Amino acid sequence: MQEISVPVLIVGAGPVGLSAAAFLGRHGVKALVAERRDSTSTLPRAPGLQARTMELFRAAGFVSEIRALEMGDSHPYFEGGIIQTRTFAEIDDAVTLEAPSLDGEHISPERVMGCGQDRYERVLVDLVAAAGGTVKHKTTLLSFRQDDSGVTAELDEDGRPLRVRAQYVIAADGAGSTTRGMLGIERTGRGTVFDAMSIYFRAPELETMLAHRKFILCYATAAPGTLMGLSRLHGCDPWLAAPLYFPDRGETREDFTDERCLEIIRTAAGRPEMDVEVMAKVPWRGAQLVAETFRSGRIFLAGDAAHVHPPAGGFGANTGIHDAHNLAWKLAAVLAGTADEPLLDSYDAERRLVGEAMAAQALVRNRIRHGHADAETAAQMVDDVIVTLGYRYRSAAITGVPEDARVLEPELELTGKPGTRAPHCWLERNGERLSTIDLYYDDFVLLTGSRDSGWLEAADRVGKLLGTPVRGHVLAEDGDLRTEPGTFAAAHGVPEHGAVLVRPDAFVAWRSDAGADTAEDALRAALAAATGRP
Repeated sequence: MQEISVPVLIVGAGPVGLSAAAFLGRHGVKALVAERRDSTSTLPRAPGLQARTMELFRAAGFVSEIRALEMGDSHPYFEGGIIQTRTFAEIDDAVTLEAPSLDGEHISPERVMGCGQDRYERVLVDLVAAAGGTVKHKTTLLSFRQDDSGVTAELDEDGRPLRVRAQYVIAADGAGSTTRGMLGIERTGRGTVFDAMSIYFRAPELETMLAHRKFILCYATAAPGTLMGLSRLHGCDPWLAAPLYFPDRGETREDFTDERCLEIIRTAAGRPEMDVEVMAKVPWRGAQLVAETFRSGRIFLAGDAAHVHPPAGGFGANTGIHDAHNLAWKLAAVLAGTADEPLLDSYDAERRLVGEAMAAQALVRNRIRHGHADAETAAQMVDDVIVTLGYRYRSAAITGVPEDARVLEPELELTGKPGTRAPHCWLERNGERLSTIDLYYDDFVLLTGSRDSGWLEAADRVGKLLGTPVRGHVLAEDGDLRTEPGTFAAAHGVPEHGAVLVRPDAFVAWRSDAGADTAEDALRAALAAATGRP
């Protein structure tokens, strides 16, 4: 039997597992990814990449490789929103169901992007390999056992036994997670919301028909007995249609013969004779369920293994990639000795609350789109940009977050509050334009608006004392990062002589209105908390 030792074993090579391995590789941690499928995805699922997701790819150093996959400018499609019409031939009469705001230059240095996972998964596999990681397809997890120093996993690699010894395991093996089942972790939530059949098809006439109208998703009501949604974000053939079916009425996935799929598509299009080629049919279930914990010893759940929700909002893969990033930098820090084991508890504390909030927001959107939302339900929806960029963490690793702070506020507030993503400001360094978001990936970063505040020297002392590197920067006209007067204070909610401590994931860990002469002890306590140290 072949035996392998790795720092991190990842089960599942979808967008979440591959992103986790790529993020770990950026930190010098070589992961092994085991995937039961025989290749990367061949279907353009999860086609909308949020601005926050693109920020993470940007910080990890490979956003250009992902952005290169974009076919033309996909941004106008996001601006088109969610619309509904009787048939696609009547698209000019469509009504707008949702017009979400998703990004903006004052919010993020990145913009949303359309691209199916069939294309970006291949790039992620190459990035994992370039960083020294390994992706093994046709490889299935059979069992595992944990002890105080690691996890021993038994796998089947295309009929051959494989034993892997890992210090940690990330379960990114989807909604039906084998790993979660073996751990006995229960889930809570609404459960099944609907059943659907994804139909991937080619229809050249449809492209001509819809060429003048931009949209994220268009629902057609004419198809008999169902509400069919048509997505075009992946930017190329095949199209994706997702008609619903209703098991409580005796309907089954077997009812979707090729003939019926053609009838649904042509009826929804309003073109009975339209040339249509069905490429693939994939049944799936929209559900709302969140695991009761995202951590069991040395094993962590991420993505759909941890939380599933209806696709309304496009939160699924993106939220999972954010899970992966939150966990990757923490695992890398613990493995490198710059943080201690208790920091890993903050993964569950932070991401489970976010997962619950995302699931709730997806369900609200689903009810609105399917006509089941009353005024009270509709009022619970917050704007997409808040859901994707404006959520707030609460955990022992963050100092200064009120116990009653909400995960999602009704208004976007990226103003330097602890637990929120640090504000985006444009800076200049040696003639180069960069964002504050570009500062955060490898180390903790301390920002101040004054050279005389004493914070750079304090950050250096505290970092050396705790064994955790802290990079200090001055954001000012005469700073190492030049910006307009008052920008630092206005953006971060502290005076120019104050300070903000930002984690490697760009989330604010602590901030102070005072100078270093009176608040250095507070910085030391905050950095200790942020790294799981006494």
